[in-house]
Amino acid sequence: MASERVKDIVASLEAESRKETLRFITCGSVDDGKSTLIGRLLFESKNIFDDQLTSLESDSRHYGTQGEKIDLALLVDGLQAEREQGITIDVAYRFFATDRRRYIVADTPGHEQYTRNMATGASTADLAVILVDARKGLLVQTRRHSRIAAMMGIRYIVLAVNKIDLVGFDEKIFSAIEADFRKFAEGQAYFAIQAIPLSGLEGDNVLFTSPRTPWYSGPSLMEYLELVDVRAVSGRSAFRMPLQWINRPNLDFRGYCGRIAEGEIRPGDALRILPSGVQTRVKSIIRGFGEVAYACQGQSVTLTLMDEVDASRGDVVAAAEDPPQSADQFEARLLWMAEQVMTPGRHYLMKHACREVTVTITKIKYREDANTGAHLATETLGLNEIGTVNLSTSAPIVFEPYRVNRLLGGFILIDKLSFETVGAGMINFALRRAQNIHWQALEVNKAARSAIKHQKPCCIWFTGLSGSGKSAIANVVEKKLYVEGRHTCLLDGDNVRHGLNRDLGFTEADRVENIRRIAEVARLMVDAGLIVLVSFISPFQSDREMARSLFAEGEFMEVFVDTSLAECERRDVKGLYAKARQGELKNFTGIDSPYEVPLTPEIHVQGMVSPEEAAGMILSLLTL
Repeated sequence: MASERVKDIVASLEAESRKETLRFITCGSVDDGKSTLIGRLLFESKNIFDDQLTSLESDSRHYGTQGEKIDLALLVDGLQAEREQGITIDVAYRFFATDRRRYIVADTPGHEQYTRNMATGASTADLAVILVDARKGLLVQTRRHSRIAAMMGIRYIVLAVNKIDLVGFDEKIFSAIEADFRKFAEGQAYFAIQAIPLSGLEGDNVLFTSPRTPWYSGPSLMEYLELVDVRAVSGRSAFRMPLQWINRPNLDFRGYCGRIAEGEIRPGDALRILPSGVQTRVKSIIRGFGEVAYACQGQSVTLTLMDEVDASRGDVVAAAEDPPQSADQFEARLLWMAEQVMTPGRHYLMKHACREVTVTITKIKYREDANTGAHLATETLGLNEIGTVNLSTSAPIVFEPYRVNRLLGGFILIDKLSFETVGAGMINFALRRAQNIHWQALEVNKAARSAIKHQKPCCIWFTGLSGSGKSAIANVVEKKLYVEGRHTCLLDGDNVRHGLNRDLGFTEADRVENIRRIAEVARLMVDAGLIVLVSFISPFQSDREMARSLFAEGEFMEVFVDTSLAECERRDVKGLYAKARQGELKNFTGIDSPYEVPLTPEIHVQGMVSPEEAAGMILSLLTL
């Protein structure tokens, strides 16, 4: 008898494992009823346990907004702040199942402040349920969420016209909202849009079609979710697997581990390792604790190969006859998710598949109007804005356009200092210039140029407020190096603005570009074997870190000339502080533009030290 029960349990688990899983999100503007709808869906489909129901009844009395009734929204509004305010802040994931499918639903916040959380939920979803309050119609946030859903690769949309009971189940209101949305959705690359009039609170058209909407002949929400086929229709199935780990427990085994992003694999299949391009064949496929004869998309596997190939985390294993591309410059769509505006020229970390590289946004082509989709000229991107940009990475990455492969086409941007996620993007294509430009091999290199000058090249980067004395110190250092017969060049902020950077002003974007250009020039001079002294205010820590990243270990020395603002104003040899205080100079560092103090400079010079003393400190640490 016990063995029969075990067999039944095993059979049940196997049947459950064979079910399809549909991942979908609910999104839209605030107070459109997203949490209530999911709660109703769980309640009506009997996916709430008895203890959950008891807890829900108790919570409804304390936090509920429905009087004596159960407040179903509390099933997914889990944070204390959400319950007290009656809003969704974080993404709430819920799992439920029917006889046909398993479901993972993400209830995403409607407030504009938490748009980044909505994008997080959309990034792994197959379908979006976009809610619209029948009394209000399409709002700005509704349109923004719809654009983000399309941007994240969601191609199946349910337009849930909610609270239809509050407008008397009026067919004309429903039809007008549907027509408005379909007009808005033109050009969004959706495969299918299903509009459904419903009431999340009362349950109309949620699980079953409602007799109160006799004019509606379509499916209920649950019926549509049960039947919709969201499988990829790209027509491509070539094998792709980003490597997560190289498993080497002993000298006799080397396994290449990862999750299959696309396609299928069998022993004997020909593979190409990218970006190196090395070719090999599959020796065996390991899933769990044993070998298998076949693996497909979504499965985590370990491959053993016929040849000993050099590969590491972040490389991509692909079908030899149809490999993806590799490039270091792209056009991409970008959702900016940080309070601080995005400025071209600044360096960020790009997390792409299993690899991290440094990336620079080289140009903003345009931003998109949230309402109309119009392309608007801009120099920056603000919080929750979507734009099309050009990117340049520090090393080539293996990619495919996002419309073809969401894993190899998607990325996030991370601030290098705070490690905050500041953007999410989708690669459109590689820029042609990336295919036309290659590194030219040179026979005379930096080592040769340094040897003939009998010195070790480096960059000494002086930073501090205007009037801190950094230029005076840099000048003394160069004179002393010159007397020693060293080959040097001093790049001063004011002097460079007379030529190379004369087209730049003093906005934050211009300041970033100012430092980017001079850092690249300094790198070329170090490559020529010179000792380069750079004297720039360079007020932003991220820009100084960008400059440091261009040089090899030991080639960059940051010198912070720490003179107080009061002392700099007292000196004010150029009269700039006086003009800034009077409002005649805008964006002046220390007055109405910030100076970010260096965190770990190699040399910290107190501003009251004489230039001669400071120069001695610096020279004593130089290894030439």
